[in-house]
Amino acid sequence: MIIIRKSQDRGHAQHGWLDSYHSFSFADYHDPKWMGFRTLRVINEDRVSPAQGFGSHPHQDMEIITYVLSGQLKHKDSMGNEGIIKPGEVQKMSAGTGVMHGEFNASSKEEVHFLQIWIVPDTKGLKPSYEQNLLPVDQENSLFAFPIHIHQDAKVFRGRLSKGHDLSYKLSKERGAWVQIITGSLSINSNPLGPGDAALIEKETNLQFISKSKCEFLLFDLK
Repeated sequence: MIIIRKSQDRGHAQHGWLDSYHSFSFADYHDPKWMGFRTLRVINEDRVSPAQGFGSHPHQDMEIITYVLSGQLKHKDSMGNEGIIKPGEVQKMSAGTGVMHGEFNASSKEEVHFLQIWIVPDTKGLKPSYEQNLLPVDQENSLFAFPIHIHQDAKVFRGRLSKGHDLSYKLSKERGAWVQIITGSLSINSNPLGPGDAALIEKETNLQFISKSKCEFLLFDLK
């Protein structure tokens, strides 16, 4: 079973300084059909104007993953972590017992474009933690696992394909997958997807990706 979630069907919030698309119910956007998928709770595609951002705010018992697509995102939290997240870098924060954090566009001239992802942890009350790692810049025509530790039976892969390339992925029959297209277009088992589109996948064990153009996407393999 493959269900396509079209880009234009996502929730949308425009706050002037923030342009945000929500794959699942978030903030003022509520759709009982899209409250999350398995342990994947949030995928927000955010664009933040220069020198703007999210002030310090609390989180608890959530695995929060940030993947910057363009621009630079400044992070600061109550654990003492402070720095810049650049394109190709992935950041993960385990909110655990509670953490305060804020994110701002580090540039005064260019917007920052990024995905923020929330995964429900398998254990509550964890000690908060933080990590930030670089993904390979030259990786193409394959899947590369995010080099982060998630407190959940979940795997996150970045895929990059050149035009006309294909690859396959084996999915255990009891697991589900969510595929989020970032750029370009491809088909999954003959289902076409474009930028911002997503596919919810269950009861499929062989996934075949064929790129229609140069593309980038994320694959979530979930319990």
